[in-house]
Amino acid sequence: MARDFICNPDYPVVETKAGRLRGFVLDGIFTFHGIKYANAARWQMPEEVTPWEGIKDATNYGYTSPTGSQPMPIGEVFIPHRFWPENEHCQYLNIWTKSIDRDAKRPVVIWIHGGGFQDGSSLEQVAYEGDALAEYGDLVVVTVNHRLNILGFLDMSDFGEKYRNSINAGLADLVAALRWVHENIAGFGGDPENVTIFGQSGGGGKVAALLQIPSAAGLFHKAMLMSGGAVPRDDIPEHRELIEQIMEELGIPVSQPEKLERVPYEVLNRAYNRVCRRRGEAVMWRPQINEFYLGHPVEVGFSEYAKKVPTVVGSVIAEFGAYGGLRFDHEPSEEEVTAKLRESYGEHTDLLVKLFDGAYPDKERKRIAQLDFHLRKGSLRFMDARAKENPEAPGYNYLFTLDFDVNGGTPAWHCSDIPFVFHNCHRVGNCNIKGVTDRLEEEMAGALVNFARTGDPNHSGMAEWKPYTAEEPATMYFDRESVCKMAPDRKLAEALAACSPPPMPPVHIPSDTDDEDGRAWLY
Repeated sequence: MARDFICNPDYPVVETKAGRLRGFVLDGIFTFHGIKYANAARWQMPEEVTPWEGIKDATNYGYTSPTGSQPMPIGEVFIPHRFWPENEHCQYLNIWTKSIDRDAKRPVVIWIHGGGFQDGSSLEQVAYEGDALAEYGDLVVVTVNHRLNILGFLDMSDFGEKYRNSINAGLADLVAALRWVHENIAGFGGDPENVTIFGQSGGGGKVAALLQIPSAAGLFHKAMLMSGGAVPRDDIPEHRELIEQIMEELGIPVSQPEKLERVPYEVLNRAYNRVCRRRGEAVMWRPQINEFYLGHPVEVGFSEYAKKVPTVVGSVIAEFGAYGGLRFDHEPSEEEVTAKLRESYGEHTDLLVKLFDGAYPDKERKRIAQLDFHLRKGSLRFMDARAKENPEAPGYNYLFTLDFDVNGGTPAWHCSDIPFVFHNCHRVGNCNIKGVTDRLEEEMAGALVNFARTGDPNHSGMAEWKPYTAEEPATMYFDRESVCKMAPDRKLAEALAACSPPPMPPVHIPSDTDDEDGRAWLY
């Protein structure tokens, strides 16, 4: 059956601060792709776009930020991806809305993609598409690209005043995007005074950072961190020596840093990788405290604005451990499972089994070997710290604990909750579980919608989700039967952390010679 499509020379057209934009309408959803929200010279602060005459086309996705290494097409059955042309001038956003009535004042949700501060884009995952959420929740959905890796988080401040915030240039892009939304979203049917930012993995880290950026205060009003952002990193990156080594690799004198601005990204990144191979490690890109960014709230305290922002923080049960675990060629007995666990956890095994049985009485013990504890422990630490600061707005915690019908049963992995939150399970094959998907998608997407509207995720289609407080550390466990409990897995996460290393893979450093030298993207 043909779908209803409209794309005329003069409709749909929206007037923005800089000029008019034309999008298209598909089945009643007004869609605008590739809107340029800012311009920026390399390692410098973003600036407003230059106004234009006439109508500019907004029917194509904009450039995405160049990535640090070539992605490998592996694991697509778990997380379907797609890729797009890259360019360091990547300050583009996309919008989906049910109307372009300026008086509609719909809640606005802004998605900030994952990939750490290294990789990813606003369209990288199939599940990021915003039309279904706009239709289901009557929201204005926005997704954003911004500078990443060496373009967005390299500390060039020693080399000139114009680079003073280069370490946070990627975050400065996001603030510019928030400002663009504040100034223009009414034309797309959105309410600039009701904006929710949400992101997963590295996107959660960027949401946590935006809570601590004074220039972002007032540009958003609610926040949601998914599987990222709750865990601080207390080491401070030192980039001066790295930069000098890159300049030496490129034959650029230290006295002429501006020449680095004109080096093509591919050449710059190759030089960076060569230096990293000699050093034996790559940089874990991330923001750094300065006058622009106050620091991670768990380490330095929550900003006065962050205390006013209703916040949801969550993770999934297995994160990066879902693909491993115990292997048997038959259905094992509990004794066999315990014996196998003892090979990994030794004297800690009996305690882990006891704590697991108490936290997850309906799940198989072999899941112990797959459980995440790093992000789960971090989310509880974040919520505890927030609760102690007597916030003016409530906070909510969740854990996605679903077992999927993949490979004979796989616990929820990193990113597996995204299709449910975006109401996009129809786009991701593994999410389709008979008798489960429709209800769970209703619960999770509905929670985001109601949270965006009111600051409270509760709605009639789910069990009561209590706020997280110091007295009642409530967690909503989204599963085949969702229920809110007082974090019964807390001691389990702590016990696992005490006897296991954090499951954080090293940053991949690609070679210069192998065109297929890349890595699987687990986000």
